[in-house]
Amino acid sequence: MQEYQTLDLIEQITRNNDSKYFELGNIFLNGRAELAAERGFIKEVRILELNIPRSTAVKTYEKYINDHYTFPDVDFDHWEEWDKPAGKIQDAFNEILRANHIN
Repeated sequence: MQEYQTLDLIEQITRNNDSKYFELGNIFLNGRAELAAERGFIKEVRILELNIPRSTAVKTYEKYINDHYTFPDVDFDHWEEWDKPAGKIQDAFNEILRANHIN
């Protein structure tokens, strides 16, 4: 069983087609995103906010991510973009961005 990941930062990820999206992460996941950029799976990752508050919205999104995704080992061979299903999860994610003045 993998370790539960606490999400405490907001990143902007640039896809290879130059479109961008926001994601929550932590230092471990940011390191994986940097490695994905080096390997050409994404173009770039930037940290926009560090140490975001542990709001109910963050806890909701964090639990969803931990329950539905596995986190990449160092030998990963692709970049997985996390879905944000409409409803509770999408609403929580949008609230996180709003509360942190992103977007």
